[in-house]
Order: sequence, then C-alpha cells, then structure tokens
Amino acid sequence: MSQLPPCPVCNSAYAYEMNNMLACPECGHEWAVVVDVDAPGGLVVKDVNGNVLTDGDSVVTIKTLPVKGSSQSIKAGTKVKNIRLVEGDHNIDCRIDGFGAMALKSEFVKKA
Repeated sequence: MSQLPPCPVCNSAYAYEMNNMLACPECGHEWAVVVDVDAPGGLVVKDVNGNVLTDGDSVVTIKTLPVKGSSQSIKAGTKVKNIRLVEGDHNIDCRIDGFGAMALKSEFVKKA
C-alpha cells in the first residue's frame, strides 16, 4: 500500500482517501489527489478535461478551428486518430482527412 501524504494544513499523518479526494480527520481539510506522472521525456499533455494524452490516442475537436491559409475550417466534433505529442505551443501533431498534416493545441481537443 502506498504512503499517503500528510495534511497540508495541519500536517496530520492520518489522512485517508474519500471519493478521489484526500481528507484529514483532525482538521476536516479535503484536497485533490495529485497523480505524479513522470513520463520518460518529461512531456505531459492534457486535454480540455484534464485527461493525460499519449502518443497514438484518438481525440475529438471541441470547437470549430480556423486553418491558416485555407478557406475551410476544422469543424467541431472532428475525430483525429493516431496523434503524436510534441514540445511547443501546438503540442499535438496529426493528420486530418481533407487537410493533411496539422498541429493542434491540446486545449481544443478531448480524448475520444
């Protein structure tokens, strides 16, 4: 069994898990469980809902995205398969049917 962290308010060692939260029986403080995700490259990319994305995932766009240099746009609800995560502002590289290779921001997609 893993060791739970002490309460950040009163430093009580008696913290316990309760519905995806940690709670302290001494002061009543509740706080979110922090999952320590240490990827080998150190790159952690999350979608709009906070789900951790990995290479090869499928995502869905949550809003219509304009495409520079094109009169068309990527419509909300477009499913993008087999993404690749990269460093930078646009942290998802992918191929979208009808558009070709694209770079997307993770804040405009949700995990499919």
